[in-house]
Amino acid sequence: MRCRYCHNPETWSKESDDAVTPEEALKAALRYKTYWKDKGGITVSGGEALLQIDFVTELFRLAKQQGVNTVLDTSGNPFREDKEYLEKFDKLMAVTDLFILDIKHIDSEKHKWLTGHGNENILAMAKYLSDNNKDMWIRHVLVPTITDDENDLKKLGEFVKSLSSVKRFEILPYHTLGLVKWDKLGWKYSLEDIKPPTYDEIKRAETILDTKSYNG
Repeated sequence: MRCRYCHNPETWSKESDDAVTPEEALKAALRYKTYWKDKGGITVSGGEALLQIDFVTELFRLAKQQGVNTVLDTSGNPFREDKEYLEKFDKLMAVTDLFILDIKHIDSEKHKWLTGHGNENILAMAKYLSDNNKDMWIRHVLVPTITDDENDLKKLGEFVKSLSSVKRFEILPYHTLGLVKWDKLGWKYSLEDIKPPTYDEIKRAETILDTKSYNG
C-alpha cells in the first residue's frame, strides 16, 4: 500500500541488497534472547511482511522449533482467498502465535483514497483469522478529519465486535515523524496540514470503538 501518512516510505521498494536466509535472520534475532527472556520473541513487520510469506513461514517454523514466540505485524493487503494462497497462509498461521492487523479505514472507498487500495481483502483476512481462532490485535491509526468520523468508527467497532479472537484493540495516534523521510525522497506529503489528534480526540475514538472491553 501507499499510505498517505506512512512513516517508513523507504520500505516501499521491493528491491534490496540486504537479502538474508531465514536461518540467518533467526540467528541474528536469537542474539537478543537474553533480553526478551521467557515472554518475548520475534515480531516481523515491514513494509509488508506478507509479500514474503514463504520466508516468514520458514523463519517462524525455525523459531517455533526453539520455543520462540512469533508475531506478524501486517496491513493484510496481500491476503487473498484463492486456494493456492490460503494453503500458504494456513502454513503461516500454524507457526504464528499472534497477528497484529492494521485496519486503516472501514470504508473501502476512503481506504482506497488513503492507501491506494480497497479494504475488502483486509477485512476478509480478519474474518479468516477469527474463523480459525487465531489470536489477533487490531490497530487503527486515528487521523483527524480522515479516519475519525463517528459513523465510520461505529462501523469499525461493530466489525471488530463480530470477530471472536481479538485480544487487543488499539488506537494509534497519527504523527508526522516520517515527514523528513518524504522530504529526503523528494516526495510531496499530502497530509502536511493535518495535526496529530488531541488527547480528547483519542479518548472520544476509544469510547466509540469501546477499546477498553478488549484491553482491560
